[in-house]
Amino acid sequence: MIKIFTVDEQFSGMRIDRFIKKKIKDVPQGLIEKNLRNGKIKLNNIKVKSSQRVKISDKITLFNINFDNSIIKNKLIYKPSKNLIKSNEDLIIENNDNFVVINKDSGISVQGGTKSSKNLIDIFRDSKIFENTKPYSVHRLDKDTSGIFLIAKNRKTAQLLTSLFRLRRVHKTYLAICHGSIKSKKGVMKNVLIRYDNNKKISENAETFFSVIDKNSSCTLVEMKPITGRKHQLRKQLLLLGHPVIGDKKYNSPSQGNLSINKNLMLHSSQIKFMINSQKFTYTAPLPVYFEKYLKIKRLAF
Repeated sequence: MIKIFTVDEQFSGMRIDRFIKKKIKDVPQGLIEKNLRNGKIKLNNIKVKSSQRVKISDKITLFNINFDNSIIKNKLIYKPSKNLIKSNEDLIIENNDNFVVINKDSGISVQGGTKSSKNLIDIFRDSKIFENTKPYSVHRLDKDTSGIFLIAKNRKTAQLLTSLFRLRRVHKTYLAICHGSIKSKKGVMKNVLIRYDNNKKISENAETFFSVIDKNSSCTLVEMKPITGRKHQLRKQLLLLGHPVIGDKKYNSPSQGNLSINKNLMLHSSQIKFMINSQKFTYTAPLPVYFEKYLKIKRLAF
């Protein structure tokens, strides 16, 4: 059985392997590579490599391919309730033709995965705001971190915003309440952070400017402006500094004891700035209620 797919504007410029995952099935990379090598997947009736980029009106042909459901990496599709969709729509700070800015709640993932089904992308996929398009994720924000999050409305904007993040032309500001009293009023955290991709150890340089807003003997309210964008960067760096974020159950110090266990992670993405075609965009997200309450309890001024 032969199936033919035509590339439209939305997917123009995309690698053929990613087109297959987006448009056809989210299958393992190895399976796509194998079928491309065997000529069972062709672009305009020509054998190509997985890195080949497609153009508008290109024809992608699948020759007698039956993707085995047992090896397909299906994403966990989350079906949100109408009330949940409405509650997240109420968190929108900006809604224009190209992107949405939301003040994300703590406790919700950006995208679905094996450990989490409830996620923003699936929620907004069913929203009327994306009725004639679909939501595109352009950056990361930890599940338990609240605050500013961008969602693109079309592929062109998604590519543009992704490029801006990669080129470090998007400037983000975070607020955190961390354990202990940070001595320096301001400074730069520079670290080599370690993460693992399957069994592969990866070392990455991380850099963040920080300034102390207020502090006492038990905790510090700190503002941070990351230069690099590593996974869990701020949480890891504050731990290495000896002042882990309050409520961080993963990156905490044994010396903090039960104080590291708090219902909410006290980390908030408070502001984002970027520029598109000489137009400046600045968005600020109000603090969550639990964050403000904790500041009052600890008598920290903001």
